[in-house]
Amino acid sequence: MISPVRALPIRSILSYTTRCTLARPFLTPVSPVSFTASRKMAGKAPEMTMVMSDKAPGAAAPYSHAVKTASAIYCSGQVHMDPATSKLVTDATIGEKTAICIKNLSAVLESAGSSLQNVVKVNIFIVDMQNDFVPMNEEYKKWFTHRPARSCVAVAALPLGATVEIECVALPGSA
Repeated sequence: MISPVRALPIRSILSYTTRCTLARPFLTPVSPVSFTASRKMAGKAPEMTMVMSDKAPGAAAPYSHAVKTASAIYCSGQVHMDPATSKLVTDATIGEKTAICIKNLSAVLESAGSSLQNVVKVNIFIVDMQNDFVPMNEEYKKWFTHRPARSCVAVAALPLGATVEIECVALPGSA
């Protein structure tokens, strides 16, 4: 059985808080071993390469198409834009829009030295989950046969009036 909580007067709570704060400051000194390890790591900043692909649509905001590190490639979200014109494709089905997003991601991954086969995580943002989820999945399955981890989230709106946006994380190297 859970015992009832005993109410303490405010004066007791303030006194206890003050004693704890004075007895144990929030910032405690770091041991020499930890400090040495931290200092060694601080000198080795991870190398990051910003990737901009000329085969994908131009970025609609101040971001890179992808960021490549030694262990992963983080791709920014791609919407259904025509790479040749950087204009949003609106006269297409959700399946066709999904294919455009994935082709754009493929171009970015290729520029980063990887491919869709190396994708380990996909995030999909979709405006009309009720009507577009099933046809989007039908197209998605054609491209990602290896079934990477995935999230699909309904959103109120996407940039430029897009109806689907897809981003991913991939391993470096070709499949």
